Amino acid sequence: MQRAAAHASLAAFLLVGASNAQAHVLADVVAAPWLQWNTDPAVLVPLLLVAVLYVCGCARLLARSRLGRAALRWRALAFAAGWAALAIALVSPLDALSAALFSAHMVQHELLMIVAAPLLVLGRPLGIWLWALPPRARPAFGALGRATVTRASWHALRMPVVAWALHALALWIWHVPLFFEAALRQPALHILQHGSFLASALLFWSSIFGHVMREDADAPAMLSLFTTMVHTAALGALLTLAPGLWYPAYIGTTAAMGWDPLHDQQLGGLVMWVPGGLAYLLAALFLAARWLGEKSSQRPASIALEES
Repeated sequence: MQRAAAHASLAAFLLVGASNAQAHVLADVVAAPWLQWNTDPAVLVPLLLVAVLYVCGCARLLARSRLGRAALRWRALAFAAGWAALAIALVSPLDALSAALFSAHMVQHELLMIVAAPLLVLGRPLGIWLWALPPRARPAFGALGRATVTRASWHALRMPVVAWALHALALWIWHVPLFFEAALRQPALHILQHGSFLASALLFWSSIFGHVMREDADAPAMLSLFTTMVHTAALGALLTLAPGLWYPAYIGTTAAMGWDPLHDQQLGGLVMWVPGGLAYLLAALFLAARWLGEKSSQRPASIALEES
């Protein structure tokens, strides 16, 4: 419930930040892409705000109690890493370069979906952000998260099959050439594209890591990860092995930078195919190792009961 609001907040500020991607001056990008840092306040202010709130919340929690400090530090480390991934995707020259190269655009998308999103979910920011607020403001936000409608909606959206389907639909629909190129031309659609990638990824990873205390949650999570790895690899393979260009809008910019447009598309497909698939595989292996560890730790106890 509180995590639902956290994910919605993160998606909202990134929806605003994504609008800068279509505002690049392509001539400058082609001339010196490594100099094109994004200084748009619509991106920088939300990034700094969520970081300051998280630091303040952590400081107050650490000052109140010594219990759970190790877990809080791990969450803070995950959030910091996720925040850094967002900054790289939205502030660094990668953001400008993504307007000129399809492969850079794919790197940006993967940073949002398979790096920033899972790390932010593991950081559990909303509970920590609440502690950064004035004491009188906390109950109102807490009540909103505990409301019946909020709880029921969040439970339905975080069901593994629902989260999996929404994430898959966002990925495949936006890579249809008609929609992808429309997003390149129209800033509003580009905002919607990046926002749906991030929001669906936050939802997907919350369905994976959101049930850490339930013993029956690992099997559906591993199935979600494995099938997502398969269908994202399939999309990456289609892009890599395609005999022709899917997105002609990149022809001019890639040629101006001395790149072959088809090679650029193939590289972008490989980014989705290999590193993207590896991220889902590693997460599935982690859950499998934890599941096997729990089973092996339960076995000696069951044997002792039988012998007694």
